Amino acid sequence: MVKHIVITGTSRGIGLELVKQLASQGHSILALSRNSKPCESLNLSNVMSLSCDLSLEEDFDKVIDFVTSSWRKVDILINNAGAILNKPFEETTMEDFQNVYQTNVYGVAEMTRRLIPFMETGSHVVTISSMGGVQGSMKFPGLAAYSSSKGAVITLTELLAEEYKELGIAFNVLALGAVQTEMLEEAFPGYKAPLTAEEMANYIQDFALTGNKIYNGKLLQVSNSTP
Repeated sequence: MVKHIVITGTSRGIGLELVKQLASQGHSILALSRNSKPCESLNLSNVMSLSCDLSLEEDFDKVIDFVTSSWRKVDILINNAGAILNKPFEETTMEDFQNVYQTNVYGVAEMTRRLIPFMETGSHVVTISSMGGVQGSMKFPGLAAYSSSKGAVITLTELLAEEYKELGIAFNVLALGAVQTEMLEEAFPGYKAPLTAEEMANYIQDFALTGNKIYNGKLLQVSNSTP
């Protein structure tokens, strides 16, 4: 059955791969990113690409206008957009924290809040977090803003699953280990991750389509590293 799927952070990396893989299965995709050109260049009839900045109220309005006029329902939301900052804590300003949290926390909360009215029993909200946000996991210097923001959306997911369980909308969060993406390369030049964006996207798209049958309000650690 064709699903109506909203994906954020689709200009590159995992997000772009998610668009390609889910679109190839025939699903209708709304691809959201500040740079809409990569998805537009796919020239796929079942992919609508909108330029969307998660800090701008009017861009959320554009999303709702499209969903209202074209779909009237959302089956899956994948909160994939992310901002990373690798910077010593003493040099990390309040503005740095605000910028990271704007995308990784506030943007996730607002996109989810805006789209919940279009969801019904069986809908699934999947938020992409990081192993760095998991309590007790290995931590790295320089990631105070990033990893703490990823911890915040883990708790947010648990809260939303409880608040909306009577409506049958599932909320789950995937804490990813290292994936070879442009964002990782920018934050950690020269580091080689064990998984490609395509491989991780393959896992995420399958989970988004089927995971809500088994999980709700759960954190899944998607990493092959120890601890």
